[in-house]
Amino acid sequence: MVSLVIVPVVFIIAAIVIVSLFLHFVPVGLWISARAAGVNVGIFNLIGMRLRRVVPSKIILPLVKANKAGLDVNANQLEAHYLAGGDVDRVVDALIAAHATMSLTFERAAAIDLAGRDVLEAVQMSVNPKVIETPFISAVAQNGIELKVRARVTVRANIDRLVGGAGEATV
Repeated sequence: MVSLVIVPVVFIIAAIVIVSLFLHFVPVGLWISARAAGVNVGIFNLIGMRLRRVVPSKIILPLVKANKAGLDVNANQLEAHYLAGGDVDRVVDALIAAHATMSLTFERAAAIDLAGRDVLEAVQMSVNPKVIETPFISAVAQNGIELKVRARVTVRANIDRLVGGAGEATV
């Protein structure tokens, strides 16, 4: 009599554990939202991301954003950039910002990001130049006249020369 009660309980617990493991490795909700957004990503691709220790939402959500903006970016490129230590969301945002005004490839944006620069800020500075003001510089001539000067420098980022170039602190 006791064994007849224990068998269904053990079966239910095992089923709960199996379903929990399945839902952990397969983000079904993320897959459904990607398919609804028109992004062709397979369920086994999401499982592979989990096994490679990639957070699927850090790849799929920027991929949906890029797809909706009309960019030609795939999940493998984003995953490779994520595994290299890059900020996938910032790169996609920079590509979207640069899409209408300049030709910025994913590889170039990823290289700028991996070089330690803020690629989104660089694109924004390329579109809208930044004005840097220096503090007052004071000097006294030999005849006792004091001269106070403040300089304003307009800086526009050149995306082609951004990696290895001078930063704002240098200017």
